[in-house]
Amino acid sequence: MNIKSTRYLIIACITFVVLFLMNYIGNSADDKLERALMTAAAGVVGLTAGMWLVYRNRNDDTHQDLD
Repeated sequence: MNIKSTRYLIIACITFVVLFLMNYIGNSADDKLERALMTAAAGVVGLTAGMWLVYRNRNDDTHQDLD
């Protein structure tokens, strides 16, 4: 999946909304908005990093040890 594609942007937006709502609705702390925004943004950053690694190595047949 190309990171610059419309399909990726839609998946990133859906990921942000789902993570934000899961953290905002299920949290009873005073700073639930800030926590939900930071968690959702971190989720999208993680998705972007993972998709960048997959896109970069899409034609490489060698085994990648990411663990």
